[in-house]
Amino acid sequence: MRSTPDLIAATGLAIGGIFGLAGTFVASAPLRDSLWAIDGVALVVATALLTMKYQRLGNDCVAAGFLTFLAGESLLLSGNAAGLEASVPSYVGGISLWAAALMLISVPNTFALWMRFTAFVAAALFLASVGMVLWGSPLLPTSAPLPAAGYPFLVATFAGWIWTLVKPAR
Repeated sequence: MRSTPDLIAATGLAIGGIFGLAGTFVASAPLRDSLWAIDGVALVVATALLTMKYQRLGNDCVAAGFLTFLAGESLLLSGNAAGLEASVPSYVGGISLWAAALMLISVPNTFALWMRFTAFVAAALFLASVGMVLWGSPLLPTSAPLPAAGYPFLVATFAGWIWTLVKPAR
């Protein structure tokens, strides 16, 4: 039987992935903002629990990664109600921290190689998006191909983390 914090973290990652992706593709601004608010809170809770889990296990790099992800998600959450255009500064800060977090979590071999690969791809796509915005491209959180191309890789990484949390013990 898995621990309650692991199940809550897995649920938070699932809610975050589903609601985050859904928010990217809806046309209604109030619905998008609501989906992203739920997504953000769920991911903050999940990554707080994962920070504690990996700190207790002595895996400081992974714990620091989840803490960094929490900080990035908090920035994203704070810009949510401002609307797409006004949220760009907090969005760029948030995905910058996401990219750093994904790298911190994935450098150690704590997770399976495929999860680490999807995390690195997501991080690279988010960093490319950050660079584009900083150099004057008018990207929004919903712009395609970037940054939208990074979201499926992020959610695939979440799926791997969820599996790691809920898989049967050997």
